[in-house]
Amino acid sequence: MSLPKTLAEDVARNLVMVARLIDEDPEEAYAYSRIALRLASRVAAVREAAGFAAYATQKYSEALAEFRAARRMTGSVELWPVMADCERGLGRPEKALAMAGEPEVQKLDKAGQVEMRLVAAGARRDMGQIDAAIVTLQSSELASSVQPWTARLRYAYADALLEVGREDEAREWFGKALEADKDGSTDASDRLAELDGVEFVDVLDEEADTADTAGTAHTAEADDETGSAPEGRDEQDGPAAGPAAN
Repeated sequence: MSLPKTLAEDVARNLVMVARLIDEDPEEAYAYSRIALRLASRVAAVREAAGFAAYATQKYSEALAEFRAARRMTGSVELWPVMADCERGLGRPEKALAMAGEPEVQKLDKAGQVEMRLVAAGARRDMGQIDAAIVTLQSSELASSVQPWTARLRYAYADALLEVGREDEAREWFGKALEADKDGSTDASDRLAELDGVEFVDVLDEEADTADTAGTAHTAEADDETGSAPEGRDEQDGPAAGPAAN
């Protein structure tokens, strides 16, 4: 609303493209975010979108700078967990843990506090403190009613348990993560199958391999019948096509 109408529309179009592409094509989303940033760098929503686009492409230093700018403009603490995760991405898990103990965490809503817990546990694992990571993840939210963050919290807990060899408990919590994972945000089903020794086979790939094998056999039979098996190339054939010619 602070921008002239035409400029606001141009910025909005670029932000829409960031939102549409950030999961499927983060690099393209990042490119759109840079356009929006050039057009309206003093708009907090633009700085936030630019931060998430940079975060999605693992440009953590840039993402952190954008998130800090957005926070200065709005005074909101909602970006605190992702800012801490940027510190992890920059190889500074100690800084992420320090942020987990700051007063800003108490100002987060429940979803934000769970995100901060996940980041703190991840920082502990970065530092090789796996038992401490497990303790960090142990909370009432693990067994509470299903929320948007429940599957990811249970999955992280199961993964940490598995790392220390507590396989039976890990399997239980991967199962609970799967129960809560309504939108497929984790690969809990694959992890469960792996623990159970189940191997999935891609039927389409098998059919393609069978077709390729059949085609090769048919070609070999034809060559045998015509006596023209390609043991070498005549000069009139010219160079072989494709990379093999280089």
